[in-house]
Amino acid sequence: MHSLLLRPLPSTTTSGSLAGRVSPPAPWRPGAVVWAGDRRCRRGGVAAAGAGAWMEEAGTAVLEEAARRNPALSESYRPAGLPRPNGTVLEAQGRVCTGPEQTRPLGEEQAMRVLDTILRSATGELKEEPVSSAQLGAFFAGMTIRANCFPEATQWSEGERRAMSLFWPRLVHVLPPEVKFIADPEGTIMGANGLTGPRYIGQGTAEMRLVGALREVLAGGHLGYEEVQCVLKDVLPVGSTSENSTVVSEALLAAFLIGQRMNRETDRELKGYCLAFDDELGPPPVADVDSLTHYGEPYDGNTRFFRSTLFVAAVRACYGETCLLHGVEWMPPKGGITEGQMLKFMGANTHLSPTQAKRLLEDENTGFAYLHLQEACPSLYSIIGLREHIKKRPPLATSEKVQQFVRARGRESMVAGFYHVGYEDPLLMLMRRRTVHAGLVVKGEEGALSLTTKERSANASKGLPVNHCSGFRTPNSANFSETDGISRESFSVAVNAQELGFKSTETPRTDKSVLKNLELGLSALGGDKGPAYDRIVLNAAMADHLLGCSGAKDINSALDRAREAIDSGNALRRLMNYIKISHKVS
Repeated sequence: MHSLLLRPLPSTTTSGSLAGRVSPPAPWRPGAVVWAGDRRCRRGGVAAAGAGAWMEEAGTAVLEEAARRNPALSESYRPAGLPRPNGTVLEAQGRVCTGPEQTRPLGEEQAMRVLDTILRSATGELKEEPVSSAQLGAFFAGMTIRANCFPEATQWSEGERRAMSLFWPRLVHVLPPEVKFIADPEGTIMGANGLTGPRYIGQGTAEMRLVGALREVLAGGHLGYEEVQCVLKDVLPVGSTSENSTVVSEALLAAFLIGQRMNRETDRELKGYCLAFDDELGPPPVADVDSLTHYGEPYDGNTRFFRSTLFVAAVRACYGETCLLHGVEWMPPKGGITEGQMLKFMGANTHLSPTQAKRLLEDENTGFAYLHLQEACPSLYSIIGLREHIKKRPPLATSEKVQQFVRARGRESMVAGFYHVGYEDPLLMLMRRRTVHAGLVVKGEEGALSLTTKERSANASKGLPVNHCSGFRTPNSANFSETDGISRESFSVAVNAQELGFKSTETPRTDKSVLKNLELGLSALGGDKGPAYDRIVLNAAMADHLLGCSGAKDINSALDRAREAIDSGNALRRLMNYIKISHKVS
């Protein structure tokens, strides 16, 4: 079976074959925006060039990159060489590897088709699209947890029972022992054909610890903080050539990750995921800045709507609110547009070390930085391929948004996006555990950070509305609570853009087009008034206001300050500076 574990990528300076990775384009020349004497300059702002002019001025390197692999689309940033999951089984995983209320049992026809696919793959018949070990682990973990502890409505359907009774007597002869363990860990599900599970212990110390923890997870139980940390440190990184890498079954690891999510992680478990690799590269560097905001966008990006955070960071940097973005170029399950894709497309160095990012934060010509997970936390980066094959988001999808890869001498804040009910409070808990001065969680569009100026429809879905924000900040009055030794006041608000003077507009669609997202953002930073401009201003000012940043107590003043940063051309200048300086610090 193909390994799904992501191999380390070559250095960004490596040339030659594109098999491992496409070399980044040359830096976008600052001359791509002309400040004086150009027809796009105007008093009070800088109008953005059109897409055609921008591509022409960006230089031949970007155009050659486009010819090689069409980097204008987010899907093209999927790492080369990763085997694709089996589509039939992956579709079923989307139904059965989720929560107690969200799971949708398979009908008999689909269950038969899935188990037949697994059987043919295990016997070597499926050469083109085999079922991976990770898929087997995730699928059977989902089936086992449903059988053991889910409510009746989301337990096995009659069709699933009939299909399993037909196929399991044959599967038991061809599946590896770790998968048979996952499918029936205590010998209580498959009857006489489930005897492997109770005796299975794994191979090697790391795998034995993983098996012990997985027994609890497959029974619907939970683990302690230290236990989660020990398991993760035992098994990660995986698949690399490093002396620190370990070899564990991908089926077991996939079952562990998806099983914890299906059981709904406790606060202790999430803290274990969040803090497990804080010391992987040693103590984080400390930037000599007065204020630093850590941005936790969902790593898997946007697939439909304009993603504004990169441009918001450039705006906030203009008045001393330095911003650290972190993520990857591509992440499942959505595989959408990310900050890493946009910066790479423009020619920036997207593989900086935390120390190099610190220098960019301190540089008066930039004031923001982007960190790739591969450089900031190699252990977590090593399982991107496995995450694609488990289909649903693991606990790491929550905890990776609350990281401090660089610290600050002054005030620190965190912002993270969420969508699903039940993750607002855990994210705030993790932020408090980080002992930052302020924390903000945002239910933006697509579960990302982008607040919208669109008026909420009367037919909007139930639950928390888009533009819901909650968090905590250092108090300006005596009315506050004390936790973790830091004084904070809490807040919760639904941002109404119309009350702040914004016209209700539809959010611009990008539909996985990196180029379209850049066109919108760069045009807005160039002074082009419209929906993208409004969203950048709204998101910058509301972050300043809600986090309690200096000069932003009055929201109208905060909005004016964000507009001035754009209309003066300062924000666009900083973004252009970043493209150039990101190569110099390395």
